[in-house]
Amino acid sequence: MLSATLSGRFGATQSACAGAMQMQSRNAASLKSVKIRMRSVTNIQKITKAMKMVAAAKLRRDEKTMREGLPFVTPVSNLFARLPREERSGPCTLLAVSSDKGMCGGINSYIGKASRNIINDEEAKGNQAKFMCIGGKGVAVMKRLYGDRFTYSFEDVSKLKFTHGIASIIADKLVSTNPDRLKLVSNRFKNMAVYETTSQDLATLKGVQEMNRAEWSKAMDVYSFEPSIYEVWQDLHEFYYGAVIYGAQLESSTSEQSARMAAMENASKNAGEMLEKLSMVYNRARQAKITTELCEIISGASAV
Repeated sequence: MLSATLSGRFGATQSACAGAMQMQSRNAASLKSVKIRMRSVTNIQKITKAMKMVAAAKLRRDEKTMREGLPFVTPVSNLFARLPREERSGPCTLLAVSSDKGMCGGINSYIGKASRNIINDEEAKGNQAKFMCIGGKGVAVMKRLYGDRFTYSFEDVSKLKFTHGIASIIADKLVSTNPDRLKLVSNRFKNMAVYETTSQDLATLKGVQEMNRAEWSKAMDVYSFEPSIYEVWQDLHEFYYGAVIYGAQLESSTSEQSARMAAMENASKNAGEMLEKLSMVYNRARQAKITTELCEIISGASAV
């Protein structure tokens, strides 16, 4: 009888010790995992803060380039904006300007969404839609569902400083397709906190040829051309494509850097909030472990 009682008490004590050891082991493992996660979040926060600083420096550079380049683009755009716009049917070529890098918020998603809407609207009207894209992210967004509409794509343009020469190369490819109608989708820079995804109709050679000559002369006779406008019209129109593409890319690059700076700031803020929550979890687990150890010490002292 006595031996059975002793064996029962010994078994209960042994199971209690095993449970205490298991609880200590579990707390130690959870503390270690939380500590590792806290270290990871801290490293991510450091990276996002550094990326924000880099984006801010690039934003100042790109904004300066944009301010210097747009005065050469605006007069040409204003000249062709004087031409009357008529609602026409027929094949439509869409040129989208996106970025080559990510982690810049929804700037590329908005370009993809606007491009999809335009393609769907044109095809719903019975018009053929063709797609051209500047930037690898725009290609990635559109390739899966609209790959058969692609004519040309220009990726990795951000590896070199974007100049009017690069824009002219893209314009030559665009001219070679001889578009019937042309739409440009790009992000227009407003300020460091705001950009706007816009779609604009560009004047094409076919569209100008079908235009009312009286209206065309009324728009162009305000200016003087040397030599005659009929002699330089082809070159002027190609220069117009290059200027518009150059201006769109300048504004798109500036918008990209401002969006990336805002995205990295939000990421750093979210990492800080996550770190606070993990610190609270870690402190609670550590306090529970200390309390458990104190209870075991007091229980052992009382038993003695």
